[in-house]
Amino acid sequence: MTAQATTPGRSATGYSYFVVWFLAVVYTMNFLDRQIVSILGKQISTELHLTKTQFGLLGGTFFAVLYTTCGIAVAYMADRMSRKWIIAFACAIWSLFTALCGTAQTFTQILFYRMGVGFGEAGGSPPSYSLISDYFPANKRGTGLAIYSLGVPLGSMIGAFAGGKIAVAYGWRTAFFVVGAPGIILAILMLLLVREPKRGGLDAYAEGATEHPPAPPLLSAVAGFFANRTLVLTAVSSAMSAFVGYAGLVWNPQFLENVKHMSESDVAVYYALTLGVTGVIGTFGAGWFVDKLGQKDRRWFAWLPAIAFTLSIPFWIGLLWAPTWQLSIMFLAGPMFLNNMYLAPALTVAQNAVPPARRTITGAILLFVLNLVGLGAGPVYVGWIADKMTPAHGENALAYGYAAVLPAIVLTVLAHVAASISIARDKRLAAALG
Repeated sequence: MTAQATTPGRSATGYSYFVVWFLAVVYTMNFLDRQIVSILGKQISTELHLTKTQFGLLGGTFFAVLYTTCGIAVAYMADRMSRKWIIAFACAIWSLFTALCGTAQTFTQILFYRMGVGFGEAGGSPPSYSLISDYFPANKRGTGLAIYSLGVPLGSMIGAFAGGKIAVAYGWRTAFFVVGAPGIILAILMLLLVREPKRGGLDAYAEGATEHPPAPPLLSAVAGFFANRTLVLTAVSSAMSAFVGYAGLVWNPQFLENVKHMSESDVAVYYALTLGVTGVIGTFGAGWFVDKLGQKDRRWFAWLPAIAFTLSIPFWIGLLWAPTWQLSIMFLAGPMFLNNMYLAPALTVAQNAVPPARRTITGAILLFVLNLVGLGAGPVYVGWIADKMTPAHGENALAYGYAAVLPAIVLTVLAHVAASISIARDKRLAAALG
C-alpha cells in the first residue's frame, strides 16, 4: 500500500463529526422504531392474543428476513449511487411503516407492517458505514463507527422511556404514531445537510495504482466476502454476539415485568436509563479502545469483545437468581454494558478489510449474517423455550429461556478468539491500519 495525498485536516474536520453525529441521530430513530415493539410487547400480546413464539417472530425473525435480504440489494445500489439519498428514502419508509403498526388489528397485519419497517431500515446502516469511512481515516474509523453505533443504546433507551410512558398514558397504538413521525423530518434534513464525500478519499491506493478499483458485480462481491476468512469469522462472532444481545433486548421488558414483577412505569424509567447509560459507555468505549489498542495489536478488535462476553456470564447468572427487580436491574446492567462491545470493532474490521468500493456491500453482508442469526433466531429461541416451559412454570417460564442463553455466550467467546487469529494474519487489514 502507498500513501495517498489528502487535503490537510480533511481527516478530522468539525463537519466530519457533524455528519457522524447526524447519522447517529438517524440511527437512533432507526433503532427506536425497530425496538419499540419489545417495550410494548405486553400490551400488544394481550390485545392481539399472541403467544410468546409469535411475539418472538414479530420482534425478530420476520423483521430480520426483510432487513437482511433487502440490505444486500440496497448496498449494491449504494456502492454506485448517492448514499445520502438512499438513507433519506429509507428513513421515510421505515418511519411510515412504524406509524402504520399502530393501526394493526391482527397478528398478520402487524407482522406485515413490521416487515415494512425491516424493508425500510435495510437502507440505513450499510450506506452510513460507507459514508463514515469516507469522513474518517482508517486509524479513526473505530471512533467514528462507535459514535454512529450509539444509535443502538440511545434508540433503545428513548424507546423504552418514551414508548413506555406514552403506552401507559395513551395506549400502545399512540406510541407507534408518535415515534414514527420524526423520521420524515430527519429524511428531509438528510438531503439538506449531508454532503456526499469522495469514495476512498482518505484511503491509500494499492501498490502501483492511481485510483481505487470500481465496485465489483454483486455475486463477485458476495463471493469475495465469503472467501475472506477474516470477514467470515468476524461475521460469525458478530452473529453470535447479536444472538445473545437481541435475546435479551427483545425480552428484557417482559422478563422484568412478568418474572421480576417490575411495573410498566418503572420499566419505562429505570430500565430505560440503565439501558441507555450502559449502552452508550460500552459502545463508544469499545470503539475508542480498539482505535488505541488496535494500533499496537490488531487482535484487540476480537479480544475486547471476547473478554467482555466472558465477564458477562456471572451477571447473567445473577440476573436469574435476583429475588427483586431492583437487584435484577443491577445485574442486567452488566450484560447491557459488556454485550455492546462487539459492534464497533467488527464494523471497523469490515470497513478496513476491503477496498472503498466494496464497503457498503461488505457492511450489508455483515449485517445480513449478524441480524439473520442474532435478531432472527435469538428472540424466537428464548420465546420458544418459554412457551415449552409455560404449562409447568407459568410467567416464570421466561427465566428458563434466559438460562438457555448461557451456552450461546460460551460459543460467542470462542468465535471471537477464532476471529482474532485470522485478524492477526490479515495482510490487507495490517496495511490499512498501518
